Order: sequence, then structure tokens, then C-alpha cells
Amino acid sequence: MPELRGISLAIEISASKLRLFMKTKALLCILVLCILICSKDQASAQQTPVPTPGVIRINVNLVQVDAVVTDAKGKPVKDLKAGDFELLQDGKVQKIRNFEFVRVKDTLGSMTVRPGSMPVVNSAAVALPPTSTPKPNEVRRTIALVVDDIGLSQDSIVHTREALRKWINNEMQPGDLVSVVRTNAAMGALQQFTSDRRLLNAAVDRVKYQPGRIGVESFEPFRGVATDGGPGLADVGFRIGLADAYLVSSINSIRYVMQGLRDLPGRKSLILFAEDMNLNALDRQRMGIEDRLQQLSDEANRSSVVIHAIDPRGVVFLGPTVSDNLSGRSPQQIAASIGGRASDYINSQDGMVLLTQRTGGLFFGSSNDLATPLSRAIDDGDGYYLLGYQPEDDTFAPGSGGAARYHSISLRVKRPGLKVRSRTGFFGIRDAAPSTSSPQTREAQIAKALVSPFTTADLRVRLTTLFSSTDTEGAYIKVLLHFDAHDLTFTEEAADGARSATVDVVLVAFDENGDPAESVNKTWSLRVAQEKYEEVLRKGLVYSVPVPIKKAGPYQLRAALRDATSQKLGSAMQFVDVPDVKSGRLALTGIVVTADPPVADDPEGTPALRIFNSGGAISYAYEVFNPSARASEKSQLEMQVRLYRDSEIVYQGAPTALNTGGEPDAKRFAVGGRMQLTKILPGTYIMQIIVFDSLRKERSHIASQTIDFEVR
Repeated sequence: MPELRGISLAIEISASKLRLFMKTKALLCILVLCILICSKDQASAQQTPVPTPGVIRINVNLVQVDAVVTDAKGKPVKDLKAGDFELLQDGKVQKIRNFEFVRVKDTLGSMTVRPGSMPVVNSAAVALPPTSTPKPNEVRRTIALVVDDIGLSQDSIVHTREALRKWINNEMQPGDLVSVVRTNAAMGALQQFTSDRRLLNAAVDRVKYQPGRIGVESFEPFRGVATDGGPGLADVGFRIGLADAYLVSSINSIRYVMQGLRDLPGRKSLILFAEDMNLNALDRQRMGIEDRLQQLSDEANRSSVVIHAIDPRGVVFLGPTVSDNLSGRSPQQIAASIGGRASDYINSQDGMVLLTQRTGGLFFGSSNDLATPLSRAIDDGDGYYLLGYQPEDDTFAPGSGGAARYHSISLRVKRPGLKVRSRTGFFGIRDAAPSTSSPQTREAQIAKALVSPFTTADLRVRLTTLFSSTDTEGAYIKVLLHFDAHDLTFTEEAADGARSATVDVVLVAFDENGDPAESVNKTWSLRVAQEKYEEVLRKGLVYSVPVPIKKAGPYQLRAALRDATSQKLGSAMQFVDVPDVKSGRLALTGIVVTADPPVADDPEGTPALRIFNSGGAISYAYEVFNPSARASEKSQLEMQVRLYRDSEIVYQGAPTALNTGGEPDAKRFAVGGRMQLTKILPGTYIMQIIVFDSLRKERSHIASQTIDFEVR
């Protein structure tokens, strides 16, 4: 483990209880979310896509196709020229006018995250440190990990969760923008794209077995021969209709996720985990499903999305198992039943194979180690060819009845021994020209800032979230918003020279499903005396408000600020894991960090900004809930401090015993500490404080919190 020399850590246990937060009456003004949701479609339609290489376009002047070429061993081939390809639309060869090879992995470089050594505390019970969301021009890979939880058995759900956690914690790279989405709860997908592993792991925790197209086991067990003739036609028809409804629901959810991906930069990967997309079983509904698949592939083309599918069942045994009842069946009937199961297994993969073929993706159906195909699918987009041609004049002419015609695309590689994967077609509808106009209403402007995965910096804002809880007010998140007063439009009053400005402040806490759980919607009217105006410009402004939280769990807190005069927007987001204090589990409040000693008239060393000079010192404080220090229970609470820089541990202190202040039955007690920043390199750091009971190994006796700060 790299160790930062010169940092000396002194833990000073406070004898008296620190008051970290002022008791504030919870003021919750419910945001009219239906207005924001209605405005969201308007904002999304008007949002200008970020100009990024590799985005697919379909219009009267240019149709672009992306393709991956591999050799006989499956390795990518990157040295081809335009003359090595033959591109056809509706069977007719097209002249390739645009050609480039987009290199994604080369821009990533060697940036594998090395979490470092964590020998003291069980790392599985300690949250990973936060990571900052990349800016639009810093995004290298956009990945939607879609779990079809209404199409997976219980065993497949377990294996899928393990593979997702492994990739997120060990292989996710800086520059990755990722979302974990369940088809049973896809409506929150738009605001869940993030690079924060904590939020992604919280989403993985929500991946659980749901009754749907699949039972607890992948295959319905064989039943003994029934004396009443078996299930009737009504029962069979009901099951077919139910499977149809679930399959349509999954397809619609996947399409919704792709629509959310459209405005994100670059070429995107959608990794689908499913084990049953059986089109043959739907009989009369097949054409309807085919139409949906065709629309889905067209949506993928226009959103620059490649669909990869993974069947988490791995290598499947199709013979009789302990769950099967073969009583009353002849050997021929048993063989026929096994053959039917094998046929069902093949048919269950139809939809996944078609989706991947039509969008140029990969299908993985026989791997017991899901982490390997998941990595292959994500890495598949690290380099690809982008080819463009001018379509025929009648390509966008309507067909019979005025409906748009579907045009097939095929791509061939002239060099022998190579395999190409690309999209297979599109509807003759030109892409809408991006609008450069901004949403006009207050609600639409704020909604756009809230749902975007990127921060808005026209009004520069720094967000700090501090969890706490009191017996009277319950759990809440103390929010500190520091923003640069230079970005506001102040109006000078003629009478006394005072300056005034109006700022809209909206805070929304999105829960683990991506749904808005709690919100604050306020308009802040500022009036600054003439003699204080220069000081406000120099120090900035801090807006502080508590956001009550009714239910424990992970939240993504998003803040949007709007200058009512200039309509400038600022936004920020943070992940907050709200513990259940009433459960009796060990928990910590947020960490308050300040300069030590405080510098008079300097806003940078305050809890809202946290900017410190190398060689100085900082003080930090927090509270511990539910210490198990009763006389009947053995307990020894200890704390450990870690510092992270660029996702690597640069300092790890020795465990230090905590003193509850002489109150063995106290439900909470305060802790304070001091850290000397000697010979520390400039940059952004994350402090993680871990409190644990050294005599116990249970997860409930370990708690952690993090806070970031800057050193210069």
C-alpha cells in the first residue's frame, strides 16, 4: 500500500457531546413532480446532444453504420480501410463516403482502479469511497446493465448479482458512465447513470427474484401423469397470455432505457441479462413481437446503442433432476419430455439472439463464469469502425398506407477469415434535427438539470450532504449549497445601494428505484447591504436546508439552482446512504471538516467548501449512533481513518479505541479528531472514517462515512 509520508494523525476524543447540527424545524415543500415529469419529455426533446465522435446518424444526406470486425480467434481487427468493406442497403451496394476507426480503449489508457490493501476492517462491510461523475467530454464508455428480473430464475438472479458486483468493484474504469436497471422498475433509469460505485452497488442490491415468466427454477419440473387428463386449454392459454404480457413488458422497458441513452455521448452498450425471450411460444402474437423487436432495433440504431445479451444459466443440464416427478411415464414419454425441455431451452434464447444480431452485439449462452462474458461485452465497444453513405432519394419516402418502410443493411468484409458485426436495418424516418433552444418555463429548466447525469456549471455550486438524526425530527440530510455570487445577477436598489437577487433552489432525493422520494422546492430572495456586497462576491453564498428522510436506504440527492433573472442553471449530485438508526445497528453521522485553526474571514476552510493548504491542519467531527457498550455485552469500539486520492489509498491509520465519554448506555456520542497535512500533494482527497467493534465480526457492528476535500 502506498503510504503518505509526513502525515501525523492525532485522535482527540471529545469529553462533551459535540453539536454537529443546529436543531432546525423540518421544512418540506413538496415539489410538484407531476409538472416536472410532464416537462421532462419537453426538456429531453430540446436537449442538444453532446457532439461526440462515433454517434450514429440517419438523415437524407448520411446514414452511418458502426461495426466491429474480429479475426478467427475473436480478436478485434483495427487496420482495415474503407476499400475492405462492402455496404449494401436493401441488397444494393452503396458508396462509402465517410470512414473512421473510433478508438475508445486507447483514450482510456491504463487506469485500472487499485483499491489498495485493507487488512484491518472487513472490506465487504465497508462502503467504497465515492468517485466524481465525469464531464460529457470525459465519458469514454456509457454502459446500461439491464437485468430482466421478471425473466430470470432465483439461481440466475444470484449469479447475475455476483457478476455485476465483481465488474463494478474491480473492472469499472474512470470515464465509465454506468447504470444498473431492472426491467421491473425501469422508469428511474434516466437519472441513475453514474460513475459512483456506491450507487451502483446499491442498485445491484435491489436485484432480487420477481415472479414473472420464470419460476424459482429455470425449467418447470416434470409432473406425474395426472388422472384428470392434465391441464386444460384454458390453463394453457392463460399461461401463454401471461408469458406474452411479461415479455412485452420487458421489451418496453428495454426500449425505455434506450430512449434515455439517446442524449448521452458516444456509442453505448446495453448488456441484457435474461434467460427467457421465447418468441415461438407466443404463436398468434409473434408478428406483434416481431414488430416490437424491429422497432427496438431501430431505436438502438438511432440511440447509438449496441445490445449484448447474457443468459446467466450457463451450461445447462436438461435431463431429469430431483425436482422432476416421472411417476407414471414410460421411457418414451420421459425421452419426449426431455426433448421438449431441450426445445424450450433453445427457443427461450430466440429474442436475445435476434436483438444482438440486429444491433451488432454479442450473445453469451453457455458460460458458468458470468464475469468473463460481461467483461467481453463491455470491452467489445473499445474500438469500432464507423461507415457512412448517402442513401437513395426514396429511402425516406413513405410506403403503402403512409407507413415508414424498413430498410435492410448488410456489411461484408472483403479480407478472408474475418467476421463483421453491424446493425441490420432502420426505418425510413430521418433523425430530428437537434434543437439549440432551451426550455422556457422554470419547471422545465429545473427538470432538465435534475434528470441529466451531468452537472450544470453556468451557476457554479458545491454540494455537501451530511446525514444526521434526532429523536424529535427523525433522520434527515443536512444540505449545504455553496455557490459563486459572481454568477448571479444582482439588481442595485436606488435608495440605499443594496443588491438583490432571486435564486430558485430545488432538492430531490431519488430512492433506490430512481423514483423521487423527498424534495424541497424554495425560492430564495437575497438582499445584500451595500457595504457587504464585495464580501459576498469574495466569499460566495451558502444555502443550508434539512431534507427529511422517512425511510432508510440509499439515495441520490440532486440539487438544481436557477438564477431567476438570467435563468442560469447550476446542478450537483451526491450519493447518501441513510442508515436505520432505530434498528440498533452501528451508524455514523456525516463528517464535518474545517481548517484548524480556523482562518478569520476565509470561506475556503469551512464545512461547505473544504479547501485547505498543504502543510496546514484540519479538524473533523462526527457522532456515533448505537454503540453496544452495555454491561451485559462485550464491546470495544475502534475507529480507523483512510485517505483516498484518485481511487487509491494513500494513507491508512492504525485502529484507535473510542471512548463513549463515560456513558455506557449512551445511544450516541461525539468524536473529534485532527489531521496534519504535512508534505501532502495537491489534489482532491476522500477521507473515510470506519468505526467497528473489534470484538464482533457482524456487518451490523461496522459503520463508515466519507467526505471529500481539496488540498492545494
